Amino acid sequence: MPNIKSAKKRVRVIATKTLINKSASAELKTDIKKAVLAANSGDESSVESVKAAVRKIDQAVAKGLLHKNNAARKKSALTRKLNAAKA
Repeated sequence: MPNIKSAKKRVRVIATKTLINKSASAELKTDIKKAVLAANSGDESSVESVKAAVRKIDQAVAKGLLHKNNAARKKSALTRKLNAAKA
């Protein structure tokens, strides 16, 4: 445990930020899973679901939750699944 006041504060701040990041990451994973299920089913709402997931992925990159190449890979995979279900 830290003894210095500023170090104690850093521990509290990091704990708060960790919770926020975990929550955002879990929400992102949920949206991606919903988009994958929608894309595999090939229904009408699948395009909208994939668009929403891509938007969330881009926001995660802006917040620093995902690396840009990781995000590009995820978006590409979603798009491939959507196109495969359409064909």
